[in-house]
Amino acid sequence: MSELKIGDVARLAGVHVETLRYYERRGLVEKPPRTASNYRAYPAETVPRVRFIKRAQGLGFKLDEVDELLALRTASDARCSTVRHRAVSKLEDIEDKLRDLRRMKAALEGLVAQCSGRGPVTDCPILEAMADEVAG
Repeated sequence: MSELKIGDVARLAGVHVETLRYYERRGLVEKPPRTASNYRAYPAETVPRVRFIKRAQGLGFKLDEVDELLALRTASDARCSTVRHRAVSKLEDIEDKLRDLRRMKAALEGLVAQCSGRGPVTDCPILEAMADEVAG
């Protein structure tokens, strides 16, 4: 199992073929050599690399950040503290997003509580509040 076709890599890594092609275009996965019949011949190491990318994305890292993590992973002089710093920074980003989501939720809950859901849309307090916010 030293060479895998694109469909095999995608299936084993749990991604779509188009995702794998996209990772290639982004440089996250090396473009593999082609077989005589023009199929991509991926090395077996591609599967854990793609899984790493998907796990990092699942933790909130953007692809540019994943690329940096991949580079750190193979850099002989890289330190664990650098990776930790990036993870802490990602945690702070997530906390900021959670605060924003809580604020949006509270505002929307207040608007929903003001609306009975009856009457014409021209009298809808939710739409009026949104119009007031835009105008104000």
